[in-house]
Amino acid sequence: MFAVSRLSPMLVLSLVTVIWAFSFSLIGVYLSGEVDSYLAVFIRVFLALLVLLPFFRPRQIPARALLALTAIGAVQVGVTYQFLYHAFAYLSVPEVLLFTIFTPLWITLIDEVLLGRRHLPIRWWLGSALAVVGAAIIRYQHISADVLTGFLLIQAANLCFALGQVAYKRLPINKPQQQFNTFACFFLGATLVSGIGCILFADWQLVPDSMLEWAVLIWLGLGASGLGYLCWAMASKRVNTGQLATMNNLLIPVGLLVNVVFWSHSTDVVRLIAGGAVIAVSVWVCSPRRKPRATRDLE
Repeated sequence: MFAVSRLSPMLVLSLVTVIWAFSFSLIGVYLSGEVDSYLAVFIRVFLALLVLLPFFRPRQIPARALLALTAIGAVQVGVTYQFLYHAFAYLSVPEVLLFTIFTPLWITLIDEVLLGRRHLPIRWWLGSALAVVGAAIIRYQHISADVLTGFLLIQAANLCFALGQVAYKRLPINKPQQQFNTFACFFLGATLVSGIGCILFADWQLVPDSMLEWAVLIWLGLGASGLGYLCWAMASKRVNTGQLATMNNLLIPVGLLVNVVFWSHSTDVVRLIAGGAVIAVSVWVCSPRRKPRATRDLE
């Protein structure tokens, strides 16, 4: 796991994006309508908690930071997944991907306004806007009649996901060893929220009842959540807010590509390439700028 901290953070974010791209299709194809969404979320995050719990070493981290990490996990995963999984009842996988396009703007807005940071570089705003444009080029098309309900659910999920990312980036747990040894708290918060949702609202007639459904849930819990969120969180500490924001929309072209290649769903290849190129430009726009050598020598 510590090898992750030696890799390029943008490479790590890209690899996690590929892992998460499969998650959308797996949920939409194998779980939506077959397994209760509250149960699916609880099983997924509880498995992630079990994987990380043996490595939990909290003694060197202030209790306040651990509580904050628990709260971040509750919002970024626990609450986000409640909205996301319910959205699949109203939207197709491509439509869900489409409505995630505003996540970069949510991240940028939260970092500047809600959490007190003022005057973000204009290129971060530009990069976030370009990421939205690129995603819209790929997925803008006729959508279903349940669009409003699905849209609102996805925007609630986007907001919670963005808030969690920005809050974790500001959390004073920075060393890879510290992050690895405390990340169980992240999924503890998610498990508590999803457990409450399960108790109050779950339809216990829609439990996973096939090996395939359990296999998907195990992968989502151990791979996409346990490994994926830890790697994403560690990499997010080493990029700026603009890069983090725009990388969220890389999921859309990758997710559509997975949908086409593995599940034979059709898509407009030209729009996919064009939109993907715009998103790539948005990431470049947000990349750190090196000062001229002469300027650095004067500092």
